[in-house]
Amino acid sequence: MSITSLLQQAALLPEHYRTLSVKEMESRILSIKRKLGSKLFIPGHHYQKDEVIQFADATGDSLQLAQLSAANKEAEHIVFCGVHFMAETADMLTTKQQHVYLPDMRAGCSMADMADIYQTEQAWPILQQLFGDTIIPLTYVNSTAAIKAFTGRHGGACVTSSNAKELVQWAFTQKQRIFFLPDQHLGRNTAYDLGVPLENMAVWNPHKNMLETKHPFENIKVILWKGHCSVHEGFTIQHTEAIRREYPTMRIIVHPECSREVVAAADDAGSTKYIIDTINQAPSGSAWAIGTEMNLVNRIIKQHPDKHIISLNENFCPCLTMNRIDLPHLLWCLESIEQGQPHNRIQVDDHICAEALRSLDRMLVSR
Repeated sequence: MSITSLLQQAALLPEHYRTLSVKEMESRILSIKRKLGSKLFIPGHHYQKDEVIQFADATGDSLQLAQLSAANKEAEHIVFCGVHFMAETADMLTTKQQHVYLPDMRAGCSMADMADIYQTEQAWPILQQLFGDTIIPLTYVNSTAAIKAFTGRHGGACVTSSNAKELVQWAFTQKQRIFFLPDQHLGRNTAYDLGVPLENMAVWNPHKNMLETKHPFENIKVILWKGHCSVHEGFTIQHTEAIRREYPTMRIIVHPECSREVVAAADDAGSTKYIIDTINQAPSGSAWAIGTEMNLVNRIIKQHPDKHIISLNENFCPCLTMNRIDLPHLLWCLESIEQGQPHNRIQVDDHICAEALRSLDRMLVSR
């Protein structure tokens, strides 16, 4: 289902929720949580605002939260405070008796939306003509269920930013070439770290249905979908240079969704969990510039008053689609469940779910 169709189906927040005070909304949410007890589970992604995270029963990355949802067998209602593809994954991993909701159906992911299933289905036969049966697809977990299903159907697997290196290594034992969707930067950084030269990588442009490269096709080992994270692409080499000038001893740590140039200029790079763990383990008095989503960076700053921590780009905005989940939408979602008239339920088609689970299962087995 397209994002346009989802938005057309999405109910609009009743206006009276916008007139409630923060205190009243918080009180109502706590009341519903107490009433529903173990039947309700609220996973909250690291990038959510503090006003939402305070009510989360668990915080983490998308796959981790989906797995926690599946493990919580008592939970009948899972209100996923994240974005659409995350709620899809939770729906695929949970049972038919568990229902997954997204408080605001407009909470999508620009990166996931950049890999449209119809464009992907158009690209595959062209790539097969160019390279024959030498390609295996890998998709970042930050992708739609339909893209995960495409990957599963063609023998590929999902990856996370934590296990991307292991999965790319596995993929090269299966085929000569990798088709990496939808984030070109994670694909490029991972392959480069594993020793694949940049000249052996090419970018697939879905808008032109063509491979973008200056090098001979036979040398291409990694085909990168032309997609990116709008948050992490906002960190530039100019930002790293400014930090080096102003804070010469400060360490720079970034997410691998940043561009190759930024990752190369940083002192360290890794998944959200890796960044959190690194700062947690850093000595008191150490100084850090972090290149990832602003809500998370601000939370890390509050948690570590003994360290000098700033954002790599202090003028940068948080993830705007993730921030669509707020107190009014969370309360509205919970009250609709309490009243027996829930809305914004996420349901993945059974056929798509079966093929997408192959992709997820291969990821877990291949590690």
